[in-house]
Amino acid sequence: MKMKFNSLVVAVAATLAAGSALAQSSVSVQGLVDMSAGSIKYSGDTGSKLSVNSGGMTTSWLGFKGVEDIGNGLKVDFALTSFLQADNGQSGRFFGDTLFSRDANVGLSGDFGKVSLGRNLSPNFLPVVIFNPFGDSFNFSPLVLHTWVPNGNFGARTWVNSSAADSGWSNEIIYTTPSFNGLTANIHYQAGEQAGKTGVNNVGANVLYFNGPLALTAYYHQAQVGNPTPGAIVDATSTPINYASINYQKSYFIGGSYDLNVAKLFATYSSTKDDTTSTATMTDKTYSLGAKVPAAGGNVLLAFADTKRTGSLVGADLSRDTFSAGYDYDLSKRTDVYAVAMSDKINTADRANSVAVGIRHKF
Repeated sequence: MKMKFNSLVVAVAATLAAGSALAQSSVSVQGLVDMSAGSIKYSGDTGSKLSVNSGGMTTSWLGFKGVEDIGNGLKVDFALTSFLQADNGQSGRFFGDTLFSRDANVGLSGDFGKVSLGRNLSPNFLPVVIFNPFGDSFNFSPLVLHTWVPNGNFGARTWVNSSAADSGWSNEIIYTTPSFNGLTANIHYQAGEQAGKTGVNNVGANVLYFNGPLALTAYYHQAQVGNPTPGAIVDATSTPINYASINYQKSYFIGGSYDLNVAKLFATYSSTKDDTTSTATMTDKTYSLGAKVPAAGGNVLLAFADTKRTGSLVGADLSRDTFSAGYDYDLSKRTDVYAVAMSDKINTADRANSVAVGIRHKF
């Protein structure tokens, strides 16, 4: 009996070992540190600031990512990544940001596509950052600034971001289709998590198409939740408008790029409508143009965005235009240096100018 038991133990151990050999997995520590220095002023600010900032071209981050091949064409992946402020060592993008506000998700992928659960990208993130020459720069990309970044002193904002929800959504389910000749789609749902269907949620979808020099995109979302922290839609400040009265937001966006080799051209258009429980509304219409031009071993970056804001919630019409010009040079595959000049104008405030230089390192 003892010999039979020992044989069973050996057989089970051999089976587990064989299973471990089939399931190939890897976990890595990844991140990015981006630091810039310069004179920064957005239209409506009280004055220029000599600043050493984190995240000039890309928001600095640190975290863990992993993937496991479980066989039969299936893979499991996870990401736990945190934004950080490299200039002062604090976590998050701003005070009150959650620890893993960049990523906190697990996914299963195969021939069917991919399903991901947790905190992940919003449906408008990839279309916005891929289809402008400054990428995901929350400091200098005109399109990103108009979409997600309010400016002015907190509680007295001179401009409120167009997108009601964050660039990442919590409590989210994403289904990603397989690629069909360069075309993929992502369907996003953010759960309200309240009994009796009384909670609010976000829904949206995007499509991305890449075929040689041509790339196209579109997205739609209906947003009711501003993640990652709970609170009012957009920005519940009392000046210049009390946006806390917004009930939900519907937004659509189209964009494209074409690489001519001598220059890569970008263009986008979006319309965002915010409705309240009354008849008051607010509508933003934004277009952007851009170019990335290879020069002297790097790239010249040119970008412009213009937003017109109207509606009974606004009162007098508002507008904002922002232009950025920069040069980005790769020192290696993981490190680049850049210089940027930016001009920003809100119709109710003076034009403001910024200049900065920076370095970005990926690991």
